[in-house]
Amino acid sequence: MNGSEVIQGRRIGAEELAQVRGILAAQPGWSRWRVSVELAQLWDWRTHTGQLKDMAARTLLLKLDQRGWIHLPPRRRASPNRMRHKRMPVLGEPVCEELLGGRLSGWLPLTFTEVSAPAAAGERALFEVLLQRHHYLSHRSPVGENLQYLVRERGGRPVACLLFGAAAWQCADRDRYIGWDAATRVEHLYLLANNTRFLILPWVRVPHLASHVLSRVTRRLNADWQRKYGHPLYLLETFVQRDRFAGTGYQAANWLRVGQTKGRTRQDSAAGKHQQTPLKDIYLYPLHPRFAERLRGANPTSTPCRKHL
Repeated sequence: MNGSEVIQGRRIGAEELAQVRGILAAQPGWSRWRVSVELAQLWDWRTHTGQLKDMAARTLLLKLDQRGWIHLPPRRRASPNRMRHKRMPVLGEPVCEELLGGRLSGWLPLTFTEVSAPAAAGERALFEVLLQRHHYLSHRSPVGENLQYLVRERGGRPVACLLFGAAAWQCADRDRYIGWDAATRVEHLYLLANNTRFLILPWVRVPHLASHVLSRVTRRLNADWQRKYGHPLYLLETFVQRDRFAGTGYQAANWLRVGQTKGRTRQDSAAGKHQQTPLKDIYLYPLHPRFAERLRGANPTSTPCRKHL
């Protein structure tokens, strides 16, 4: 390779590439998993809570292999896409699919349960089944930092699901709005989260419910994220597919439309091969009045103002 390049959030140059090749040459019998763990340990590549980022190292290795810069050992088993052949669990409670309508006030207060913790396994099973059955993108088990919310109305019936995970690696209109160059984005991307799934269940027909749910969850999200991962969030993003949705709920909840995607994916190759995807509107929601300043590196660990949490 010539020079260096940012891959999987790390700057990879000749020295880093030599380290990877050194591990592969010294341990030709190791599995891909063992190589990724060794690499993460060598670089002390960890989350902000100290967890080893071996999955990120695995993805990095795959990208280097795809570019022909290294040669990974053969896979020892099929790629573990846990949702592709996953059997949905038998739910402990039946889900009532009778029409739920009327005025929003009749169903308040809502209850938000964050279901990613091991102690919430039962609620998480319901969350996964609802997304799998009723969201047009289905459900994929999130990798990396994430929060998952199951929302119930006051009588206990589930009405919505929300999933927040890692922000998109790059997005031209978003980055321009924040004022990011490539290096600053790499350093501070972890301070964003992406609302990757938002589902109002199809039998729920309550006006203004979507915007109310979004407003409620954004008030608590930063505190929940800091409690789980030890660092704040300053901005949320989401991508709304234009040929399916108008984004009305996000607009009513004061999310800002800042542009649209270019219809490409992170799988686009340097050789010019592009996978065309539907255009999506880009919405952002600031969690701090000086979010752009924080995301450009000015005092990035300060606590956001309470009125924006």
